[in-house]
Amino acid sequence: MARLPRYNIKNQPQHIIQRGINGEKIFTQEDDYLKYYEWLQIAADFYRLNIHAYILMPDHVHLLASPGAENSISKTLQSLGRNYVQYYNDRYQHTGSLWEGRYRATVVDSKDFLLPCSRFIETNAVRTGLVKRPGDYFWSSYGHNARGEDDPLITEHRLYKALGKTEKERNKNYRELFRKKLSAKLETLILESTVKGWALGSEKFLAKIEKISNRRVTPLPRGRPRLSD
Repeated sequence: MARLPRYNIKNQPQHIIQRGINGEKIFTQEDDYLKYYEWLQIAADFYRLNIHAYILMPDHVHLLASPGAENSISKTLQSLGRNYVQYYNDRYQHTGSLWEGRYRATVVDSKDFLLPCSRFIETNAVRTGLVKRPGDYFWSSYGHNARGEDDPLITEHRLYKALGKTEKERNKNYRELFRKKLSAKLETLILESTVKGWALGSEKFLAKIEKISNRRVTPLPRGRPRLSD
């Protein structure tokens, strides 16, 4: 089956996942996280990728980001990949590919899914059992979004800014969102939409994205069509 084309829509947030090949670790020591973070910041700044949320897990990465140009995501990840893979291979005498194929990504309807997607990303370490609370995991955007910690990687989305007039108010209201867990159904929807490249949003949003991108944004109906009598 032919691959569907990427979504290249300027300023439309996307949820992005990049995994290590065969589920292997891409970060082993703290220095690995730091190197990846630094190169991500450099590439994102250069290629105008505005990152709203992220988490660096031992074997994969999640980003929620808005491209400032049509090719911001691909260019950022290509640059990051060249630098980090060379560093990783040199340090650990590793050869071959580090990533499990190409990155997965989908467009996100900001109104209904931006903040839930941000929460989905920042609670990833909790779901996998690495920590008990999202704030216990260092390599994520939770520290900035929920506690106001300085994080030069983050560009706050307008919907995040709408949570309050002051930084303190925004942090408080963002933390309040975590009092209620995302439903398993919503978590599955976010993950599957991203992995399969199906747009994440309302029917109106899906129709708009399909027209703009000139590609299918939802899966085809299951089963064979019924024959007429």
